[in-house]
Order: sequence, then structure tokens, then C-alpha cells
Amino acid sequence: MPPLLTVKNITKRFGGLVALNDVSFDVEGMEIVGIIGPNGAGKTTLFNVITGFYHPESGQVIFDGVDITKHRPDQICALGLTRTFQLVKPFKDLTVFENVLIGAMLRRSKSAAVEKAESVLRDMNLERVRDVPVKNLPVAERKIVEAARALATEPKMLLLDEVAAGLNPAESARILETLKRIKGGGVTLCLVEHVMRFIMGVSERIIVLDRGVKIAEGTPSEIAANEAVIQAYLGVRYA
Repeated sequence: MPPLLTVKNITKRFGGLVALNDVSFDVEGMEIVGIIGPNGAGKTTLFNVITGFYHPESGQVIFDGVDITKHRPDQICALGLTRTFQLVKPFKDLTVFENVLIGAMLRRSKSAAVEKAESVLRDMNLERVRDVPVKNLPVAERKIVEAARALATEPKMLLLDEVAAGLNPAESARILETLKRIKGGGVTLCLVEHVMRFIMGVSERIIVLDRGVKIAEGTPSEIAANEAVIQAYLGVRYA
């Protein structure tokens, strides 16, 4: 069975800066893949290329058998590939329910979308804040709301950009339980993350970028022992 996502020889430049240099990897269906690397490694740029916010100078992105390299973000979302953002981007003046409803309306009539949104709220344990404006929520819950909105589009694959950043241990634990529920619902996950305990604990496979180049790929234990990764990013204490 072919991979759900194939990133093939992607290069992305901004003027003279090469943000991604010939990056390739696959993600299998129902896998949880982590992407790590130092600041400026190209992680968020990679997500932006995969989801159509940037178009690469060369290479291909293939999702579920479709070449999406030059698709728009809305077209990619309609195919079943969606994302969250490093800087959370909910509709702050709308309620939690209204945010999730917007996602649900991608594939459904309004009445059916209401049912879908209510279902997602239950699955994500957000019913108690259903009618709260998102601007009144703490950052951790805003991140869960953004994930819920993405899930309401009924994706096959969800990209999560630094979902655990800035959270305390209790909040991180809640996010981790949320990710387990998402995967249990049949969604493939790919995460960009800096919180090593979190990414090492949740990922089945990890890809490491440094200055736009993929320098390693393997299981968390393999990555933790990789000398190139230790020198470029993790530091000796993770060896």
C-alpha cells in the first residue's frame, strides 16, 4: 500500500535563502510522525509547502495518490489534509462551537454540520466551553479548539505545529490524550515540536531537519542516540 503522504525532493527558497533543500520522506497511514530541529531548520516552512501556503521551487508533494504540489490550501483541505498553526489562529470573537462548526461546514449542509460539530465537541471534551468566546480561553484550550476545528473537516491526516509549546505538564498531558483520541478516530498525525519529552513520547518515527536539510530519520530511540542530531540539536544530555 502506498504512503498516505510523500514529500519528494522539496526545495524552497526565499531570495538567496534556501529554507528547504531536497527534502524527502513518507508518512504511512495511521502513523504518528514527529519533525524536530533547531529554530530556522525549515519545519514550519515544510508544513506551509505541504499544505499549499507556499509552492516549492522543485519537488513534489503527493497526498493519497494526488499530486498536490501546486494546489491551494482549501483544495488540499478538501482532499483530507489539514493543519493547525504555530501561532494559534482561531476565530477569537466566535464561540468554541462556532469555530468547530466552520470546519464542519466544509463537507456538510448546515444542519448536518451542526451535528458534526456537536460530535467533535464531545469527542474533544469541549462541551463545557461550548458557548465561550475563544478569546476568553487559555492558550492550551485554544490549541485544542483549533485541533477540533481541523478535525471537523474530517481529515485523513492532520499536521500539528508546536501544539505543546508553552504548556505546563498538566496541559501537555491533556494534549497528549487528545492526540491519542484523534489517532484512535483513524487520523494520521504529523507533528512539529520543540518539547522533546512530548515528541519522543508520542511519535512512532521522527524526522530531523537542520538548516533546511533532512539529517536523520528513525525511531525516537535511534534519533536520541544519533550523533549528528545530538550535535545539531539535542545536546549531550539527550545522548
